Amino acid sequence: MTAVSTSPSTRPIEAVPVRHPGRWLAVGVLAVLFAMLVNTVLTNDGFRWPVVGRYLFSAPVLNGLQNTLILTAASMVIGIVGGIGLAVMRLSPNPVLSSVAGIYIWLFRGTPLIAQLLFWNFLAALYPQLSLGIPFGPAFVVFDTNTLINQFAACLLGLGLNEAAYMAEIVRGGLQSVDEGQTEAAGALGMSRAQTLRRVVLPQAMRVIIPPTGNETISMLKTTSLVVVIGYFELLTSVQRIYSQNFQTIPLLIVAAAWYLALTSVLSIGQGFVERRFGRGTSRGPTGPQLFRRNPEERVAKV
Repeated sequence: MTAVSTSPSTRPIEAVPVRHPGRWLAVGVLAVLFAMLVNTVLTNDGFRWPVVGRYLFSAPVLNGLQNTLILTAASMVIGIVGGIGLAVMRLSPNPVLSSVAGIYIWLFRGTPLIAQLLFWNFLAALYPQLSLGIPFGPAFVVFDTNTLINQFAACLLGLGLNEAAYMAEIVRGGLQSVDEGQTEAAGALGMSRAQTLRRVVLPQAMRVIIPPTGNETISMLKTTSLVVVIGYFELLTSVQRIYSQNFQTIPLLIVAAAWYLALTSVLSIGQGFVERRFGRGTSRGPTGPQLFRRNPEERVAKV
């Protein structure tokens, strides 16, 4: 029989994890900073938490919150529908359609949103009346501009049309991410351009379009606070009216911030579900904490 060698080189290797003292130092520093933050929030009487609790669910604040949600939903619908139309026009082989969409995007992305809100709110200064009729001919129906475009309509026009310009670029990027072979295959099957867009291109582009659209929705929720410049009653306007009377500025601003944080958290969770729904069947790399998971190579051999 052949004797089995028991030299030191054949003994099993004991692997130990690589030490990361820097990580523990960073955790300690963050823990101290967090404890200091909690301490100052709880002990500083300037926050006036009883006032925050009294106004958090008050009727004026909830009414402003309701208007904020309505503005967010309606403006995003206008933005998404308009963005899809502008993106299709931008990618059209027709130079007139492509140029019109490009000028629209350039104009609405290149001017401040506050200026656009003020423009729509004071449109009557330029056009006291708006009419429907034959171009350069008689008018059949005439509307008073101040009556037709009230504060709510001005908010929708400002927020929705501005959002359409940004959504157009998001949708265009998603459409261009689909391989051209998909369009060629659909054309070979006899599909029209509209059918190819609706049945082939757009469903595949959704996994690219959904994440930035979710971010735009969250951003729109906070952007609605800009309508305070035209005096529309939304969440931030409601708290401003309250603290202008009782001078409890910081507690009322905390109330508004708490609602914005709560709503953005809900929207973020919903965005995650929608992304997983449209991302089914696609391979993904490691995300989140998985990126920091220790690899087998990150070990030291100890004999």
